[in-house]
Amino acid sequence: MFTGIVEAQGTVKEVITNRPNKSFWIESPIGSALEVDQSVCHDGACLTIEETRDKMHRVTAVSETLKKTNLDNWEVGKLVNLERSLQLNSRLDGHLVQGHVDTTGICVSREETGDNREFTFRFSKKFASLIIEKGSVSVNGISLTAFAVKKRSFKVTIVPYTFDHTNIGLIQEGDKVNLEFDMVGKYISRHFELKT
Repeated sequence: MFTGIVEAQGTVKEVITNRPNKSFWIESPIGSALEVDQSVCHDGACLTIEETRDKMHRVTAVSETLKKTNLDNWEVGKLVNLERSLQLNSRLDGHLVQGHVDTTGICVSREETGDNREFTFRFSKKFASLIIEKGSVSVNGISLTAFAVKKRSFKVTIVPYTFDHTNIGLIQEGDKVNLEFDMVGKYISRHFELKT
């Protein structure tokens, strides 16, 4: 379980393709503190640390993860948002994020509004019931508040600190991002789905 508050950015140093899976070596400021078997959120996807060395760690994305996320497109040099798992005695500054990406979205616009940036993301209509106005959404592992919510799109505003300390500033129109919708909303949606 995570909070959507990005702790550090890592750089992909090596990509190992072993179909149907892919493994990644990632170097980061928190790399030397990571241990084998820990769960770490990578751009919104929870992956298990398999090996560490120096300031790097290795994780593997299985075929299901590659299908539902943008990890299959990762290349050497990519910057990745990282967050270690939530401790039960810590503050919940974002929202509850499982690290189980629901789907990908496409950036359809980015605009500057003073010091802030607004991004619009398009997603599959089948997920429309899982996002609400002023509700929480995880974009590449970042806890954000959605607004201007429509059946196939929503907007988020990025404050300067988040823009400078995550990889969202690198996202351009047409780029694919990982989306995880609010967990509570998913349970409610499932409840009513089963009642019909």
